[in-house]
Amino acid sequence: MTFLTGPLPVLPQTGAGRGGDTDGAPAVVALGGGHGLSASLSALRLLTTDLTAVVTVADDGGSSGRLRHELDVLPPGDLRMALAALCDDTDWGRTWRDVMQHRFQSRPGISGSLDNHALGNLLIVTLWELLGDPVAGLQWAGALLGARGQVLPMSTQPLTIEGDVLRRTAQGTRLEVVTGQARLAAAGVQSKVSEVRLSPADAPACAEALTAIERADWIILGPGSWYTSVLPHLMLPELRTALCKTKAKRCLTMNLSNETTETAGMSALDHLAEVRRYAPDLRVDAVLADPSVIEDQDAFAEAVAGMGGRPVFGKVGAATGRPIHDPLRLATAYHDMFGEN
Repeated sequence: MTFLTGPLPVLPQTGAGRGGDTDGAPAVVALGGGHGLSASLSALRLLTTDLTAVVTVADDGGSSGRLRHELDVLPPGDLRMALAALCDDTDWGRTWRDVMQHRFQSRPGISGSLDNHALGNLLIVTLWELLGDPVAGLQWAGALLGARGQVLPMSTQPLTIEGDVLRRTAQGTRLEVVTGQARLAAAGVQSKVSEVRLSPADAPACAEALTAIERADWIILGPGSWYTSVLPHLMLPELRTALCKTKAKRCLTMNLSNETTETAGMSALDHLAEVRRYAPDLRVDAVLADPSVIEDQDAFAEAVAGMGGRPVFGKVGAATGRPIHDPLRLATAYHDMFGEN
């Protein structure tokens, strides 16, 4: 028996950019990966339906890494998390969010082939295999979830990230090349990441992502793991050029902790310096930061001004004190920022 899917579902895009959707909300493109991108999307979906997530595709760990290695596909994990973050707070949205995030665990004593696979990863890869198109597969997944926006990969080609790491040992320091996102994400412990690269370096950017950036009113970069989720978007030549040339306003969102496994010993100023190093022509309109992680606000403001923008300080962390962005606080900060510019 043959089942026909009919026309490809198109996610709601009510605006045409430069002014956003019909209720005046802006067209927004958010770039990143993992939990950081999920945080920004959870906030932004409360403000606009004209929302596009552009997601890193260099993950090589866990369920994503296994599927990438075994099936030669894009790593689906960060794409799945972005889709889940765009689900509505309705019974339908919450149910499908939980379905996408569900991980299989075999009973005690059994090591099963599905162990630690997220169902959403398997669903996305199934759609890719059936449709033969990663963008179309994500559109179908988004339609099923009722996602408030669309999710796109930064490239339709799987990428590998590697970095030069200065290891501190009893005998001094030595330079080591660390390959793979999973290993690099933990490389900042007792070491310093000094240089990061993507392979292939000249991989094409996703055409639909470039179009979304061109028509956007606002670009949001970060928060997220600086070297493996944020900076990769500035390493891909076509994507970096699009981000530098777009007429959209640009906001860089800082993390709630500078001391991560990637960035141990780095200050907020060091984070800004890395952005400028990988994309010296990138201008920003605003840098959103929680004042609790800014050591010297005057020096920070001066550094932001050097990038063409202004600092926006606001309490955007969770009330628990953990370094996690609160969606409502973050949405309020973005709403105020959108209205001021």
